[in-house]
Amino acid sequence: MPRDPEYRQRVLEIHDFIIEHLYFNRADLFLEGKRFNSAVLLSLFTALNMGKELIIGEPGLGKTTSAEYVCSLFYRIPIGIVWGSEVSGHPEQTEEKIVGRPDLGELNKGNEKVVWSYFAQMPAKIVDEINRLPETKQSMILDGVDRGNWEYLNEMVINDEYCLFATANYQDMGTNTIIAPLIDRFDVTIESRYPGPNIAILVGQKDRKEKILRHADLEREIKDILSRNMPYEKRMEMVEESCTSFGKHFLDSHGIRLLSLKDRITVRKEVSALPFDQDADAFFRMVLSELSFCHEYGQKRSVDVCKDGCHFTGYLCHSIKNCASNRLPLSLRSYCSALAWFLGTDQVRLEHVRLILPYTIAHRIQWNDDFVSQREKITREDPLQIFLAKEAVKEVSRRYSEQSDHLKYALSMGYRGCNGEKVEHVEGDDPIYFDIKKDMERAL
Repeated sequence: MPRDPEYRQRVLEIHDFIIEHLYFNRADLFLEGKRFNSAVLLSLFTALNMGKELIIGEPGLGKTTSAEYVCSLFYRIPIGIVWGSEVSGHPEQTEEKIVGRPDLGELNKGNEKVVWSYFAQMPAKIVDEINRLPETKQSMILDGVDRGNWEYLNEMVINDEYCLFATANYQDMGTNTIIAPLIDRFDVTIESRYPGPNIAILVGQKDRKEKILRHADLEREIKDILSRNMPYEKRMEMVEESCTSFGKHFLDSHGIRLLSLKDRITVRKEVSALPFDQDADAFFRMVLSELSFCHEYGQKRSVDVCKDGCHFTGYLCHSIKNCASNRLPLSLRSYCSALAWFLGTDQVRLEHVRLILPYTIAHRIQWNDDFVSQREKITREDPLQIFLAKEAVKEVSRRYSEQSDHLKYALSMGYRGCNGEKVEHVEGDDPIYFDIKKDMERAL
C-alpha cells in the first residue's frame, strides 16, 4: 500500500523530542546516517506495534520514565494520566488494584458492578518493577498482557488498542523470577543504560521535565470520563477526544504534530504490509530452525538434554535448553517491519532482522551452561542476556553468509515440493535443511 512519509517524520520528531528534552542518554544506534537511542526507538516501535516490552536496568536509570514519555507522546495522553494508570510491582499487589474492584454503592443495592482501574482501561500500560510481583500473582495479568482482555467478576474490558511496558531491576533479595508464560509474552527486551557522567550531570540541572507533558484540566477531564457509568467503548471515544485536545495543545506549545487514533491505525497498516526480501526471509527461517531443531528428539524440549557428540554441537540448537515459541516470529516480524518502515525502505532486509533479533530472543532463550561460561567474561557493552543473544546472531549470520544462495535454492525446491512438484530435496549442513525435508515428506 502507498505510504505517507509524513507519518515517519512525525515518529522521528517524537524520538528527537524525547532525547533532546526528556530522556537524556547516549545515542547507541547508528542507522541510515543518523544516531538513535535504542531504548527510546524500540519503545516507539512497541507503542506503534501494540507490543509488549521489558525494560531492564539498574535502579534510577530511567526505565519507567522513558516508557512514560513514549506512552504520553505516542498516544497523546497527559502524563498525569499515565502516572495514574501505572501498576507497581510488590508482594501485596492485588487484583483489585490492577484490574478492578466491586462498586460498593451498587453492591449494597444488590447489583454486581465493576469499577475498572485506569490500568485496565487505558491503551498505554506500564507495570513498574514487575519482577517484584510474586510468581503466584504474575498469572493475574497473563491474559490481559497477551490479548488485552481484562476480567473481573462477570464483566470484561477488551482493549482494541493497547501496548504494555514492564520494568525490571536486576536480581536482588526483593525480586522474583518472571514466570516463563509471562516472559514469553514480551516481544522485546531492552536496557535503559547509564548515560555517562557528562550527560548524567545535566539531568540534575534540569527543572521538572515532565511539566511539559502535563495538562491539569485535561487530566481531570479524563479521570472523570474513566469513572463514569457508561459502556467502556463510549468512555474511550470520549477519552480520545480529550487526547485530541492534548495533541492540539502540544502542537501549539512545541510545534510537533502527534498521531491520532486514525493515524496510528494507518501506520500499523503500512507497517504490516511491508514484505521481507529473500535474504531476510531465508535468514529468518534459518534462525527459527536452529532455535527449535533437535536431531535426536525431533524438536527442542526443555525436558530433554542434548547428547555429547551430536553432529549439530556447533549450532544454536545445542547451545539452548528450550524451544522457540510461536510468539517469537510474530515479535520479530512486527518489529523488523516497524524498523524498515521507520527507515523508509520498501522491504524488510537482512540487516533489519540482524539488528532486531537479539532483542526478541534475549529474554526468551535459556542458554546452556557451556554457552554462558565461554562468553560471560568477554568484554562487552550490553547486559549478559542481550550480549549472548547478539553473539548467537553473529554465529548464525556467519553460517548464513557462507550458504545463502544454497539455502535460498533449497527453500525454493522445498516450496515446489510442498506444492506437489516432484523435486529432489537439497542437502545442506544446517538444521533448516532437515526441516525443509520433513515438510516435503509430510506434504506427499
